Amino acid sequence: MTIKQVAEKAGVSVASVSNVVNGNFHKVSAETRRKIEKIIAETGYTPNAMARSLATQESRIISLVIPYIGDMFTFNYNPYYAELIAELEKYVRDRDYCLMIRCIERCRDIVPVLSSWNVDGVFFAGASAEDIREVRQSLKCPAVFIDSYCADEGVVCVGIDDYRGGYLSAQHLLNNGHRKIAFAAPEFGKEGVIWERFCGFRDACAEKDVRLGQEDIFKVDSIESNSVVAGNDIALSPNKYTAVGVMSDLSACGIIRGLRQCGKSVPGDVSVIGFDGLPICNFFYPKLTTVSQDIRGKAQKAGDLLLRMMIDKTELGAFEKIPVKLEERESVGRI
Repeated sequence: MTIKQVAEKAGVSVASVSNVVNGNFHKVSAETRRKIEKIIAETGYTPNAMARSLATQESRIISLVIPYIGDMFTFNYNPYYAELIAELEKYVRDRDYCLMIRCIERCRDIVPVLSSWNVDGVFFAGASAEDIREVRQSLKCPAVFIDSYCADEGVVCVGIDDYRGGYLSAQHLLNNGHRKIAFAAPEFGKEGVIWERFCGFRDACAEKDVRLGQEDIFKVDSIESNSVVAGNDIALSPNKYTAVGVMSDLSACGIIRGLRQCGKSVPGDVSVIGFDGLPICNFFYPKLTTVSQDIRGKAQKAGDLLLRMMIDKTELGAFEKIPVKLEERESVGRI
């Protein structure tokens, strides 16, 4: 069944059917609308999405771009992305949009793809400030950058209070009497999510006259085996650490495994605190103390801002930070 056949069956023009299908009810009479909707229901007619996109200049597609993922990796290496995707997908689905997910190695590679699909808007997860500036030069649709730090005019960023999260992590360890403290995180520079968390962690340590030197920083990533190696290194370090602040829950679980391989108990010998508040915190033993973030709230704020730009056809500039909180469980002990 085509739109032309629906029009012929209803005895109306193709334009009238198109107006009903696309919700332009003010352009047809109530009687014509009822007649067309009755025939659509009887025939099971489904409008062609591509044709509808051309007619309305809207695809009803919102894209989520996850950068820095090469051929050997996918977003499911890090359960944080699974949580974020689930919340964003529900948000856009509830508003009658479809979420198109694309993992890429370089941000600039996505622009031709977004243009060819005529997406109405796009979320970028974790893009650097440099990549944001490059992408915005050629991007034709509204964008919200999640977990990014860029203060340029007209850039909309949504994240959490990463500095506060890092501060809470170190403060909790310090309040439990720890002074030999390690910091574990992905490699980081002088900006971005991990840098902010590091600054908060470092400043909380400094308030208690605890120095956090380069030798106290251990590199981990989203591959659990690498976190296990970091756990080995922390256990065998001559610095005799009693606690470690880890900037992701997944890495914290790997570090606990590495500590155990070297005969260390958690939290008996070494306390471990994670970051994110993912469901795995409750399933791991011991249950992981963590700095929890509101992933649902982050997704909703990002979605609200993106839809506002899409609907109002306006450009915004905003940096929204969602609060974090400490979730005390079993992996941090008192000295």
